[in-house]
Amino acid sequence: MATAQLSRSIKIHKASKETVFPSQITNEHASLIMVKKLFATSISCITYLRGLFPESSYGERHLDDLSLKILREDKKCPGSLHIIKWIQGCFDALEKRYLHMAVLTLYTNPKEPEKVTEIYQFKFKYTKEGATMDFDSSSTSFESGTNSEDVKKASVLLIRKLYILMQNLGPLPNDVILTMKLHYYNAVTPHDYQPPGFKEGVNSHFLLFEGEPVNLQVGLVSTGFHSMKVKVTTEATRVSDLENNLFQENSTTEIAHQGLDFDEEEEECSNHIQRMNFVCSQQSSQSSRKKRKVSEPVKVFIPDRK
Repeated sequence: MATAQLSRSIKIHKASKETVFPSQITNEHASLIMVKKLFATSISCITYLRGLFPESSYGERHLDDLSLKILREDKKCPGSLHIIKWIQGCFDALEKRYLHMAVLTLYTNPKEPEKVTEIYQFKFKYTKEGATMDFDSSSTSFESGTNSEDVKKASVLLIRKLYILMQNLGPLPNDVILTMKLHYYNAVTPHDYQPPGFKEGVNSHFLLFEGEPVNLQVGLVSTGFHSMKVKVTTEATRVSDLENNLFQENSTTEIAHQGLDFDEEEEECSNHIQRMNFVCSQQSSQSSRKKRKVSEPVKVFIPDRK
């Protein structure tokens, strides 16, 4: 499985009636469906092109001229069931408008989960009218509102960029472990709330990379009701061959210690992504702030990649 991602690629085909996203987004319900499907499609894209599950764990769906692999329940692959349960837990929190950010994290040492090798951040916002998802690049920006065609264009752009990025990342270690942490909007989320498949988690002060990490801005899509922003953080050596500036913000890629992508006005704790052995001193005013509520999976997942 370790080399599976190298032979996997995006397929181009003629238009099909079996599509991924709703054709029209005219209300909050349609927007929620859109955001859920885009999130699930993104997670599927990541796990497929990183070679985490066998081909049998994916079904095929179409998005314009793209043939996408979407995770499905595969009893022969218990790992895929774990990830699907995480996605369903996120759906529950999205429906209740509690979820602020889902962070898919890959690491190798079960005793040191804070020492990570790759991070995928999905940040959500909700407007008074509903939810929004925005995808932004240095060359193209969509402020979609309720324009279904713009939302579709932004969504296609996001998926294409994810595919390009996944196909240009260096291989993962064989002993990689997956987990997903959910961060919430404390003001509206009940203290005892846990979505299905999750338990109360630890809100770490920082995450560590062995090498120099780099932040890649994938994009943001807005429906007029919900929003989702996507960012990938990995070791710079894995993207050394990625010459395209499609993922660079203002033509300059952000090199770590940027931290998880919380908005400053929403931040209730200070989370940092740093190089290993980099000492971070916390200000007393930061440590006194109330921590953001966090959930983590009941059980982490270790792919069989050897």
